[in-house]
Amino acid sequence: MLTCKVLGPTEIELDGTPVPLPGRLPRRLVTALAAAEGRAVTEDALVGMLWGDEPPANPQSSLFAYVSRLRRALGGTREALVRTGHGYLLRVDGTDADRFAAAVEHGRQLLSAGHATEAVRTLAGALELWRGEPFADLPGDAVPSRARLAELRMVAVEEQLAARLAAGDASGSVGALEEAVGAEPYRERLWELLILAQYRSGRQAGALASLRRVRGLLAEELGVDPGPALQDLERRLLLQDPRLLLEAGPPGTARPLSAFLGRDVELAVLDTLIATHRLVTLVGPGGAGKTRLAVEYAADRAWFVRLADSGAPVPAVAAALSLHGSTLDTVTAALADRPGLLLLDNCEHLVVPVAELVLHLLAHCPGLRILATSREPLGVSGERLLPVDPLPVSEAIALLADRIAAQRPGWRPDADDTTHLARIAAALDGIPLALELAAARARMLSLGDLADLLRDRFPALGPVPRGAITAHQTLEAAIAWSVNLLPPPDRTLLLRLWPFEGGFPLTAVESDLDRLSALVTRSVVAADTGVTPTRYRLLEIIRTYCRALDPGPGASRESHAAWVRDLVARWSPELAGEHSRHAMRVLHRDLANVHAGIEHDLAVAPDVALRTASLMTWFWFRGGHVATGLRLLDAALAAAPHAPAADRARALAGGATLRFIGGDISGARRWLREAREVLPEPGDRVERVVRAQLLYYESTVRHATEDFAAAERCARESIAAARAYDEGWIVPAGEVCLGFALTGLGRPDEAYPVLVRAIAEARALRQGWTAALGEMALAWLGLTGNAPRGGGTPIDALTAIRRSLRLFRAEDDLGNVLTCLNLGALALALAGRVDTAAVLLTAVRGYAARRGLDPNLVSRTLAATIEATMYDADWTAAAHAAQDLSEQAMIDLLDPAG
Repeated sequence: MLTCKVLGPTEIELDGTPVPLPGRLPRRLVTALAAAEGRAVTEDALVGMLWGDEPPANPQSSLFAYVSRLRRALGGTREALVRTGHGYLLRVDGTDADRFAAAVEHGRQLLSAGHATEAVRTLAGALELWRGEPFADLPGDAVPSRARLAELRMVAVEEQLAARLAAGDASGSVGALEEAVGAEPYRERLWELLILAQYRSGRQAGALASLRRVRGLLAEELGVDPGPALQDLERRLLLQDPRLLLEAGPPGTARPLSAFLGRDVELAVLDTLIATHRLVTLVGPGGAGKTRLAVEYAADRAWFVRLADSGAPVPAVAAALSLHGSTLDTVTAALADRPGLLLLDNCEHLVVPVAELVLHLLAHCPGLRILATSREPLGVSGERLLPVDPLPVSEAIALLADRIAAQRPGWRPDADDTTHLARIAAALDGIPLALELAAARARMLSLGDLADLLRDRFPALGPVPRGAITAHQTLEAAIAWSVNLLPPPDRTLLLRLWPFEGGFPLTAVESDLDRLSALVTRSVVAADTGVTPTRYRLLEIIRTYCRALDPGPGASRESHAAWVRDLVARWSPELAGEHSRHAMRVLHRDLANVHAGIEHDLAVAPDVALRTASLMTWFWFRGGHVATGLRLLDAALAAAPHAPAADRARALAGGATLRFIGGDISGARRWLREAREVLPEPGDRVERVVRAQLLYYESTVRHATEDFAAAERCARESIAAARAYDEGWIVPAGEVCLGFALTGLGRPDEAYPVLVRAIAEARALRQGWTAALGEMALAWLGLTGNAPRGGGTPIDALTAIRRSLRLFRAEDDLGNVLTCLNLGALALALAGRVDTAAVLLTAVRGYAARRGLDPNLVSRTLAATIEATMYDADWTAAAHAAQDLSEQAMIDLLDPAG
């Protein structure tokens, strides 16, 4: 059996015995053939990968000699290396890369099936297969699968840490997760796992600190808010959602961190009932604490199934068990021979189907016991009920005092406080959830004021009616109490804030500042004063309630969408000017709102949606939001075929840039052609600006495809149009495109003065982004070795790159920062600093792969040419050195004194 190891320096084994591969070129030959993954590699391609631009006098003969030596080394398996047409094919029985991928998939399946401990061992074994960079003996980007394997390795690391967490090793996994987020700080999944590990190991303060760290990191370095998963985790963390501790993997739940007070009698009775009966149901009114009691009892010995927001019990149980199927047979088979406790929470809206499921499972799963919570019995034969009533006054006071003390450090109730606590507990009838909410109000209200306010408000906290279908609605009475405390004008404002996604700035409601302040004071709106400008948000549970209660949801959505239109119209023009950086950050902060506003307009005003989407194209391009941008542009163009020509042309031209970044070159060309057809001759000023920008976009796309003649033509047309239309602010960008095109055409004497002039004009107009692009073009010109006036050395190119980097970083443009660093690595290679270049190239590729960016957009041909000269680089050492490099550390590698 012939196997090949490519996760590091290439090795071949024949029946478990290593096959000698003496020298760099024999290993490179095997690596090139193995990288083809069973496909033939042509002689020309092999020659290029072995010798680059410096082949021997007779490369075919030299190649044949290496092939012959390799065949001799393979001995009895010489048929493994065969000639096919104009190339060679290596047949191996397997590679460590294949074994690694299979082991990762198996580990993920084990984790999904609830076998966390086995998943830990399997994934650890997979990671042990790595000895260095994949296909390390091949230079550059000669192996397309290298980035895929690197990403899969990070997935394996994440899954292994997730498995450790699911296996109950929360405390032990914290250190490994802290190390992982340090190495990969932008992978939000790792932050989620770290925060969960800290929370589950009793380090709630550490979890909150980690949330602040990742928020700050994403805001400062990427200008974005955390993704939906992290935002949801933050919300649940602040609410001390019991499910945060319940998701440690089946079977197993864990207790929340807040103190569990009272219910000693119920716990003792429940323990006796579960020991003697297979079905026990906790029954009681909404908010009485049935779920908390069940969780405290189940602790680490139950599968937790949350039915509150489920329409059917079987899929919910399947999801809790991490099953791939969601049928009754699948669930039954999974539980048939697995003794344990199944906790079915909030069954009241699914009594009949839950009862049928319980009867079936108890009949077919002899080792299974079921604990259910519901507002009414399931009505199943053999069911034992345990009523969960509101807390007695003394226990209600103790719970209320404990929660208030958490809000008021150092607080101890005096005699007056004790009197008020008794009034509050009595007014709320000892319902734990109502007590929790009342305690939260004690942050800004005295206990006397709170007791007075509750005197006439309690009826809204009556029993939750049957039929609630989500967790939010099971708490509706408590939320209604919070909302009903508001004066009518404040309540009106609150009910129209629900359409905002991910929060909103003060400008969204600046005409209602006093009312917003009142909402913050009453804790129905949260204010994050740790960022500038301050962000405001509704908890999701309150948003859901407000959406259901809003008497005019259509008007609320329209008001939100109108604010989005104004926001985009105000800030999108600034993306090309001196306030570009601020505009990027403003739009980043409210990107979820912008997308929601466009989605709304797509349904009710598609022409308006197209205009907003077309104005966002430059932001999506610079921010790397390619997929979302194209989806919205596609939808808007389809929904608004008769929209104004300027809007359609702007959407098509800007979308073409997004398409080529996403690799759809033919689609980009098609959209540019359609844009020209939509707007053959501009009329008013808006159409003139769009026409000039269209030509600029087309030049950019043509350059990316190395059609430099067409790029030159489009750039000159853009400049001429901008001047003819008296839109001089577009001229510097067109001139930068012209400089790029002239460089690509091999006309450096023309390109150099054009770029110098463009940079000067951009700086005069305070267009930092355009000036940065011009400096990048000068660097490329220097790398070609043809720049006039002494500007053609690698050191000159590095100087221009450093200038470009300073400007792009000021503009919060991570994509072009990586492109500059990529050019900088090539300049280092030409300057003879090959090992440093290899480190920087490796680091840049890692960053780019994680963000779906291509750092080679300036010139693939030049990059390939220069990288081919780096055959002496130690890529294994480079991969190790690149692992922990920050953005600033990568920039420091460009220091001329390095």
